[in-house]
Amino acid sequence: MYKNIATQSLRKPLHRTMDINVEVLRLDLIHPIISGNKWFKLKYHIQSALRENKKGIVTFGGAYSNHLAATAVACSEINLSSVGIIRGEQIFPENYSISLMRQAGMQIIYVSRDQYKNKNGLINDFLASNTGYYYVPEGGQSAEGIKGAGEILLNAGEGYTHIICSAGTGTTLAGLINASSDTQKVIGISALKIPDIDSNELTIFLKSNTSNNNFTILYDYHFGGYAKKTEELIAFMNLFYAEENIPTDFVYTGKMVFAVYDLIKKNYFPPASKLLLIHTGGLIGNRSLPAGTLVF
Repeated sequence: MYKNIATQSLRKPLHRTMDINVEVLRLDLIHPIISGNKWFKLKYHIQSALRENKKGIVTFGGAYSNHLAATAVACSEINLSSVGIIRGEQIFPENYSISLMRQAGMQIIYVSRDQYKNKNGLINDFLASNTGYYYVPEGGQSAEGIKGAGEILLNAGEGYTHIICSAGTGTTLAGLINASSDTQKVIGISALKIPDIDSNELTIFLKSNTSNNNFTILYDYHFGGYAKKTEELIAFMNLFYAEENIPTDFVYTGKMVFAVYDLIKKNYFPPASKLLLIHTGGLIGNRSLPAGTLVF
């Protein structure tokens, strides 16, 4: 449905000096809102909803959720209704993401954080009183989401030794792992602060939903935790844009690119490595930052 995807080679002299080739798969170019990995994770859910003649889609997320915004806009473009069940209390004025969801026609339901912990109960209650809706798990975390994410690499070239992606729920990472070859290394950069790196929800999910064992998760580049940031991260994102003309977001992609640059400096990758960085979009999240924080 969306084909505006490009692969961009980075020009950083350090990479060339160390015989490392770095390319970015610009999934952020797919669509202003349904960008990055969001479309791939929604694709098969939407097909199922249409095939089953559902009147709409219901899903979960936070107040700044790129997944909810993408769902709202995607549904509006194909005349499906949408409902977003949002974690936390309503705050006025509502942020850009919520306003965008409403403009796209999404019905917003706020629930407390305690209620949100029981998503199974919430969705069962909703579907019992609202027939005709198709349920998509938060972040598209499902077999359909993994299947769609597995098609991301169809838009890239060949010969990559490493495939690198930011990791949240792990849905996109699982798809990339399943689609990769045994000779490739898939690296996930955790966007969340996860204390137990040996046993956690992310690794359990990946081991349960992947057919390859060629992946590694790195946990040292979260900058304080999910949606947290530092001046160092913001400065890096601005410099990266100035050098490569590629915008990143501070929740996922900015941290991932920072990690790659740091790993190259530390000789993490062998000479002659060819890296593919997956730009997962999500740029609307930057609108939560004060004006002038970013140069793009």
